[in-house]
Amino acid sequence: MIKLLTPIICLAAGLAVGVGTARFLAPDQDAKAVPETKAAASEAAGSKTSEPESKAKASEKAGKAADFEYLKLTKQFVVPIVEDDQIAAMVTMSLSLEANPSITEDFYAIEPKLRDGFLRVLFDHANSGGFDGVFTQSDNLGVLRKSLLEIARKDLGNDVSQVLIMSVNRQDT
Repeated sequence: MIKLLTPIICLAAGLAVGVGTARFLAPDQDAKAVPETKAAASEAAGSKTSEPESKAKASEKAGKAADFEYLKLTKQFVVPIVEDDQIAAMVTMSLSLEANPSITEDFYAIEPKLRDGFLRVLFDHANSGGFDGVFTQSDNLGVLRKSLLEIARKDLGNDVSQVLIMSVNRQDT
């Protein structure tokens, strides 16, 4: 009988400890009210921003956020660095596009073609020494971003505003 009750007692005790811990670690309702209190205090103190101005700024920010979205290419790019007819290093990159939301379906429909164009640019960049030395220097990456943007705009039009390099890593062999 005790063998049957032991798992049930342990389960009940574990559940009680879990619920107690969750209640103890949950954020206070007072902590949520603090930002509102600070906002009310700043308005009462005579904040320089009037209500119409702050609403205009908020709608302007919302408009800018709706003007584009980030489209992530699903897989990383792997670029071999060849020296003396041997692979000396491998560079991996993750890329995203900042683009008009209206092209999302087009983007995913032509992603293989876009990846092919990006790989050509990345291979050319590697073969010209773009991933040698301090390859993360902003001027060097700026040239790469510009070349990638040209390919993206060739395939998707001017709805693409930027090519974002999300990560870059070089592993020497």
